[in-house]
Amino acid sequence: MTISGTTIKTRARQWKLSFHLLWRNSLTRASLIAVIILVLLAVFAPVIATYPDHAGTVTNPAEGLRPPGAAYLFGTDEQGRDIFSRVLFGARISLGAAVLSVGLALLIGIPLGAFAGTIGGWCDEIIMRVTDIFLSFPPLLLSIAIAALIGPSLQNAMLAIALSWWPWYTRLIRSQAISIKERQFVRAAEAIGVKPGAIMFRHIVPNCIAPVIVQASMDIGGVILTIASLSFLGLGAQAPSPEWGLMINTSRNYLLSAWWYSIFPGIAIFIAVLAFNLLGDGLREILDPKTRKL
Repeated sequence: MTISGTTIKTRARQWKLSFHLLWRNSLTRASLIAVIILVLLAVFAPVIATYPDHAGTVTNPAEGLRPPGAAYLFGTDEQGRDIFSRVLFGARISLGAAVLSVGLALLIGIPLGAFAGTIGGWCDEIIMRVTDIFLSFPPLLLSIAIAALIGPSLQNAMLAIALSWWPWYTRLIRSQAISIKERQFVRAAEAIGVKPGAIMFRHIVPNCIAPVIVQASMDIGGVILTIASLSFLGLGAQAPSPEWGLMINTSRNYLLSAWWYSIFPGIAIFIAVLAFNLLGDGLREILDPKTRKL
């Protein structure tokens, strides 16, 4: 058997073991199922939604503020739009924006952290002092300030969140890189003349991915909540977008007369944040050798 075939089989066994550990925990299993369902609902929203046009500018004022029933599963808003359809399309916005925001934060944080941890010296000092400046502000407050500065829109909100979140990944990768660069396989690569850049991205960064995956999976829930908060404050998605936070903001004037208007987007946020947080806890238990239970 070739070396590549052995490697493939070893990785297949590792993935199988990881999935077994992930599925064995009832809470983690439930969170994984919830995340899969949320993703499927977001992907197939145009097919599942009973009134897909209501996710846009189409309105039906004659059906305004109808309670939940057979015609409108989650009721309607003040403009007669089906809340069930809008919540489904809101899943597309919230999940997509959260993944893109975290992805952008990773693109900034991972190279900076790897560079600081591997090279060290004055480069490490400069990067970490800038990181400390960003970390001195609460992420939500910093996101609000950046979004207010560059203007209210969903794209700007995503950029503001990424600029607020990257320092956490930088510090995480740096601490991992400092430890990994002292290991024998890295010293061996240096001894045979492998370039520092190749060592960083071929040997150090891949071995730092496990804690990053855990942190990113947990951060997606927090980013969903932050996006909803920015939209609620008028700094994120703008009308007529069916973003969950914006829907809750619009429903404030109808809390007593139309309870369903705010409750269903709020439940969607609660389920999404809880699912990703529980999934992150499960991944941490699997990927961290100290907490893994075989």
